[in-house]
Amino acid sequence: MSKTHRLNRRDFIKSSLLGASALALPSWINQVHAQATARPIGANGDIRVAVIGIHGQGNSHINELLKTPGARIVALCDVDSAVLKQRVAELEKKNVKVKIYTDMRAVFDDPEIDAVSMATPNHWHSLGTIWACQAGKDVYVEKPVSHNVNEGRRMVEAARKYKRIVQTGTQCRSSRGLQEAVAWVQAGNLGKINVARALCYKRRDTIGYVQMAQPIPSTVDYNLWCGPAPMAPLTRKRLHYDWHWVWATGCGDLGNQGIHQMDIARWFLGVNTLSRRVWSTGGRYGYIDNGETANTQLIYHDYGKKSLIFEVRGLPTSAMDKKMDNLKGASIGVLVECEGGYLVNPNYSSATAYDLEGKELKKFSAGGSHHANWIEAIRSRKVSDLNADILEGHLSSALCHTGNISYRLGKLATVDEVEQALRQLPHMFEAGERVWNHLQANRIDLEKEKTFLGPVLEMYENQEFFVGSDRANAMLTRDYRYPFVVPKYI
Repeated sequence: MSKTHRLNRRDFIKSSLLGASALALPSWINQVHAQATARPIGANGDIRVAVIGIHGQGNSHINELLKTPGARIVALCDVDSAVLKQRVAELEKKNVKVKIYTDMRAVFDDPEIDAVSMATPNHWHSLGTIWACQAGKDVYVEKPVSHNVNEGRRMVEAARKYKRIVQTGTQCRSSRGLQEAVAWVQAGNLGKINVARALCYKRRDTIGYVQMAQPIPSTVDYNLWCGPAPMAPLTRKRLHYDWHWVWATGCGDLGNQGIHQMDIARWFLGVNTLSRRVWSTGGRYGYIDNGETANTQLIYHDYGKKSLIFEVRGLPTSAMDKKMDNLKGASIGVLVECEGGYLVNPNYSSATAYDLEGKELKKFSAGGSHHANWIEAIRSRKVSDLNADILEGHLSSALCHTGNISYRLGKLATVDEVEQALRQLPHMFEAGERVWNHLQANRIDLEKEKTFLGPVLEMYENQEFFVGSDRANAMLTRDYRYPFVVPKYI
C-alpha cells in the first residue's frame, strides 16, 4: 500500500464522525479490547485472522476457523455492537479472547493481524478486499465476491498487484468429490457437454411491506453499514439479511445461493470468460413486498457450442405443497447434459453420472475444508494452491451480475412475448415451459402479475463490457459514496 493511501485512511478514521463513533464504544468493548491487546499474538506461528461481518455467515467463518489447524482468530469486526458482544461472549466460553473493531479500516491497520475472513453484505466485499490487499492482509471473501462486474475485476488486480492470497467463499471448489467429477466429465467420459443447468429452487417467503422508513437498530453504525452503497432510509422491516433482495446492497438469489451453482456449472463447462450473450426473464411473483429482486428467474449464457442455463425458484412446488421442486433429483444443484449421458450434482459435495437411459455409471462424494485450503495457500504463498482463487470468484459472480443486468433492463411482457423469446435460444423453451407450469401450480395469474423480459445482450467477453448498450455498460459499475469508493484503477 502506498504511504499516501494509508495516511488518508488513518486520518479519516481519526478525524471523521466514524472514527469518533468507533472510539465511543461501550465499556465492555473497551475492557475486552484492552485485555486482548495485552496478550502476546503470533508467538506460535499461527496465521492470525480477523473475521469481518459476523452476524450470519460470518459466524460460520468463526466456527470453521476454530477447527482449522494453523489459524487463530485474534479479532472480530462488525458495525453492530450487539452482534459483537454476543460473538465475543461465545468465544470467551471457548477460552478465545479477541480484539474487537467496529470499522474494518482499523483492522487493516493492525500489524498483529495477518489475514481477514470477510462475510459482510455484498456491497462491501470488493472495497473491503481491496483495502485488505493494500494493507498486506490475505483475504477469504464471501460470495458473490462483488456487487457488480467492475468491482470483481478490481479485486483480481489488487490481489495480483499486492501479491495477496485471496480465496472466494465458493466452498464447493474444495469438495474432492466435485473435483473428481469435473475432471471425469471434462475427460470426455460422457461425451461432449451440451448444456449445464444450474438450479436454485430455494423457498423465499415475502419480506413484508412497509410504507414508511423504519428505525435503524440503535446498536448499528448505519453509516458504516451502508459504506459504498447509498445511505438511504431503511424501507423494509429488517436491516439484516433482507438486504439480499434490494438492488442497492444485494443481488437476489441468483447472487446469494445461486452463485454456488453458477460457479459449479461454469467449472464443469471449463469456460474462463464471461459469456458472449446473456439474457434473462422473470418476476417477483405471489406477493407484494419491499423486495426488488426476482423470486422466479431464467438466465441464459451463450458459450457458443455449449450453454449455461440458470433457474431461480423461490416459490414452493405448488400452492398446496410446500416442498420445493427438483429436476432429476436436484433442487439446489447442477445438471450437466452431455452427448452420452448426464451428471447430477444435488448438493455442495457429491455428484452422480448416468447414461442416456438413466443407468447409474459413477458416484462422486467427498468433502474438504475451504478455510483450511486458504490457510495452506497463505503458508505456501502460491495462488495456484487455492481451490477458489479470486479470479474464479470474479468470473462466476460476474455471470450473476450480467444476468441481473438483462433482467433489470427488461420490459413488461406477456406470456406470448416471453415464449417467442425462449424459442430463439437453444435449450430454453423446455426450461420456460417448466417455469410456467410451476407458476400455474402456485396459482400465479401470469396475465396480472408482472413479468420482465430482458434484452439479449452481446458482450466482448474477454474485455467484460457489452456491445452497443450504454445502459447495460453503465450497470457494470455504480456511483460510490465518499470515502467508500472502489477505485477505477489498481
